[in-house]
Amino acid sequence: MFVLGIDPGLSRCGYAVVRPLPRSRAEAVAIGVIRTPPSAELPARLAELQGELKSLLDEFRPAVVSVERIFFQNNARTAVGVAQASGLALAEAAARGIMVVQYSPSAVKSVVAGDGRADKIQVQTMVQMLLGLSAPPKPVDAADAAALALCHLAHDPTLRLGAQLAVRP
Repeated sequence: MFVLGIDPGLSRCGYAVVRPLPRSRAEAVAIGVIRTPPSAELPARLAELQGELKSLLDEFRPAVVSVERIFFQNNARTAVGVAQASGLALAEAAARGIMVVQYSPSAVKSVVAGDGRADKIQVQTMVQMLLGLSAPPKPVDAADAAALALCHLAHDPTLRLGAQLAVRP
């Protein structure tokens, strides 16, 4: 079983494919960022992002897609791009019958770093530790996507990562 974590964004969309392992451990199978050029027209950027998301879903066939829940941002232009990217991820997963879950940024930080107000570096460091990576995932969008996948693994009652991670509602 794989969980695909998505940190939505139009310029940088983080993704991480994580697999649960025995003894409350997890492994990163793939982690990275989908980039679209800001100079391209919006429809072309969305089409490129959609194609990359489809490829990830086709290649890994995740059981669950965990997407960051959108909340109000000060920059309306950024918020719209994030919402559009999120909508693509949600729709592509749902169209395949894949379970989709959403977590707020503070819920993810609480589970992964033990503090809902953790900064990006704390999240990167904890993702590195929890996944046994040699270095923190970069850029932060990739680390955030991995944290989203780990958050779902901690909340899934069929998996036993909750014993290792500090799960807080």
